[in-house]
Amino acid sequence: MRKISVLGALLLTACVTINIYFPAAAAEKAADEIIKDIQSITPEKSIPKPKASLMDWQMTAFHLIDNAINVVIPPAQAGEADLAIDSPEIRQLRATMESRFAILQGFYSAGFIGIQADGFLAVRDAASVPLKDRNQVNKLVAAENADRQNLYQAIANANGHPEWAAQIKSTFAARWVSNAQKGWWYQSSGSWKQK
Repeated sequence: MRKISVLGALLLTACVTINIYFPAAAAEKAADEIIKDIQSITPEKSIPKPKASLMDWQMTAFHLIDNAINVVIPPAQAGEADLAIDSPEIRQLRATMESRFAILQGFYSAGFIGIQADGFLAVRDAASVPLKDRNQVNKLVAAENADRQNLYQAIANANGHPEWAAQIKSTFAARWVSNAQKGWWYQSSGSWKQK
């Protein structure tokens, strides 16, 4: 009897699984939102689709039928994973990065800096940067990279999963390149390419 109760306890504990996964789609959406905000890129406006021309009585009938069905059979809704991107630390980092972007944008356009495969910035060719700008470019790149790393950790912390920082960094790396403006440089397969 004792063997059966121990076996039963083991089986019960084996059935309890907590599935905590990294919400990749939510991370991409959050990364795009943050990057566009930092770079002050306004999203494209969608063209409204024309509404179907149903008569008022038909719309009312469909609405009543839908409500009646929902009372009998509650609608199943899959909860979309969400990633928290609002905390005092995140807001401060975003504001700092946004103000820095105004200066960085000229260096992106001139081709002096580019986005590495890991999503961090790099001075592409230090010799091409005018001597008067080299120190400023290096400081800006170092500050931006530090803020990006801090942002990834802050997002992971805000979501209660500090271990997600590496996955958030990887997601952002792809999104920085995807959101790069035409003419900017980025690394792909170990070589620099222009978007």
